[in-house]
Amino acid sequence: MVDQPVDLPDMRVGYGGGIPPNIGEGDRAAGADGIRENLDPSWLRGDPPWLELFRVWLGEAVDARIAEPNAMVVATVDENGHPSTRTVLCKGADESGIVFFTGYDSDKGRHLAANPHAAVTFPWIGLERQVHFRGAVTPVPVEESLAYWVRRPRGSQLSALASEQSQPIDSRIDLETKAAAVADELGGPDSDTAVPLPPRWGGYRLAPTVVEFWQGRANRLHNRARLTLGTDGWQAERLQP
Repeated sequence: MVDQPVDLPDMRVGYGGGIPPNIGEGDRAAGADGIRENLDPSWLRGDPPWLELFRVWLGEAVDARIAEPNAMVVATVDENGHPSTRTVLCKGADESGIVFFTGYDSDKGRHLAANPHAAVTFPWIGLERQVHFRGAVTPVPVEESLAYWVRRPRGSQLSALASEQSQPIDSRIDLETKAAAVADELGGPDSDTAVPLPPRWGGYRLAPTVVEFWQGRANRLHNRARLTLGTDGWQAERLQP
């Protein structure tokens, strides 16, 4: 039996409660985020003006039990201008930017060496919310990488030490054998022997120059508020959906 093809054009989600508003009324029903008020550039305040609302939304994603609320899609561009995306976990968000960790020789690490700029998206679809960041990316100091490294579970440390990230390997068995050998060298998975920070592994910080908040609303009349960093500081504006 041949499976029936999925009708992608007919897939629709009724954002914002699905109730069309009258002009000037905004939405008459809250969306999945439970907020009746429409996202507005005036919500963006503080220094930097994106941080307060980002922390509120992240906390509400945690409270709503969104799966891995700190997961974000990271987009990079290689030396030939070809883009690539993947999902990683955000491990820091403060005044200086957004932090994540990876292998410096991974695909994303090599892309960032050639073109040190990236875009990230937090896709909290279950709350009909997204936050997008764009900006320059730099490696964090080794002390910062080490401070995070020692907090990682031992199994994750051993895997990172064993893996030549993004490089080919013949089979799953080969990968498991390689990881087991590294674990044995350090006394096994349950040993108290410290796992050293791999020299080609560490953190990156994206210092945003563009930040956009997105809130789903009925009839695809979504709310978008964008911050752009210029010579005169941050400028906020509403965007059409």
